[in-house]
Amino acid sequence: MSDPDLGGMDLTVVAVADTEQYVRLSASMFDALPGHGHTVGLAVVRSPVAPAPARLRGAVADTGLAGRRVPVLTLPELRRLIRRRVPDVVMLNCTARVTDALSGILPTGRRRPVVVSTLPVPALPAGEHEWLHRSRVDLLVLHSLREVTAFSELGEKIGVGAEVALAGTPLPIVREPRRARPHRVVFAAQDHVPVPPRHRERILEALADLAENRPDLEVVVCPGERRTAAPGGDYEELWRSLVAAGRVHDHTVLFRAGPVAAQLDRARGLVTVGSPTALEAISMDVPVIVLSDVGDDVGATVFEDGDLFGTLDDVRAVRFRVPSPRWARENHFHPPEREDWTRRLAGLVLRARRGELPARPPLLDESVHRRARRRILADLGGAPSLLRPGPRAPWPAH
Repeated sequence: MSDPDLGGMDLTVVAVADTEQYVRLSASMFDALPGHGHTVGLAVVRSPVAPAPARLRGAVADTGLAGRRVPVLTLPELRRLIRRRVPDVVMLNCTARVTDALSGILPTGRRRPVVVSTLPVPALPAGEHEWLHRSRVDLLVLHSLREVTAFSELGEKIGVGAEVALAGTPLPIVREPRRARPHRVVFAAQDHVPVPPRHRERILEALADLAENRPDLEVVVCPGERRTAAPGGDYEELWRSLVAAGRVHDHTVLFRAGPVAAQLDRARGLVTVGSPTALEAISMDVPVIVLSDVGDDVGATVFEDGDLFGTLDDVRAVRFRVPSPRWARENHFHPPEREDWTRRLAGLVLRARRGELPARPPLLDESVHRRARRRILADLGGAPSLLRPGPRAPWPAH
């Protein structure tokens, strides 16, 4: 980590996450804190989407939290934990509406904790709703120079006072050349795109054509792990219907469950409609095709100007792309010396200890969003009374 250290400060940091992805990000942020004397704790807020214990263990397996139990707590339990720990920093690494609800239970007053939040990778396009639900944070941490620019400009436009900072991206980095001959083409399926079943069938047909024409390649579909039914249909079910109709030959394409990353070590290329897995592939020096002819995906915004878009005909012809160096620097593959989030955090902690952090009132219209907040509170195991501000916490001086 090349970012300036925290000036010798030993911090107490509590992070709250609500999904597996945010658990990973929180653990990665803990690992990036310079120094060794910090007290850190991670909890998951209890909700309908809280990860199962096995998923939680897997999310922190390769981090400094490996082997530690990550508790799943209700909102009242989280409030008691934060007030008991008296942290210097509270990280609200959650989805937008949950972050807003959690912001309302934090201590207030002159010596309150620094409130930090991050966004998943990738975070483009910059959404106003992300800022509005995070208007009470002091520091928003992002993972690419392009994201920092986009959210800084949007925050200034809508009047958010938080700082915006850059962190590293928790992606695997190739340490040495892959020894095995790359012979696998991997398609990373997504739940939400493309929606029309015919578009999904076209992808499967193109993959089947590739497998027929290139027997030297192993063509793999990673269907992903779903909690709800995919709106465009399940890829395995669509494949079976194509086989039954005689439009593809069975066993030409393989379906493999589990993380896409497990298939990338011997990959010749990755095919996606806009999956964040493309960033993981790029970090492992695996070429990519982001499909441009099977519908639009707002998640593909990050790949604009990266020379990564292609068509199903490109898949058939094995014409994979590597990103332009300029795009890579601006999008998650920046030089580590550009990362400044721990330095900015140190400045905010010093201000907090002097009682100089400003109050950050919510920007969401209370009359409009009160009902939505109550629903979120109910999902998180909290009573509506938690919306009423309590007495200001006598946060101690250091």
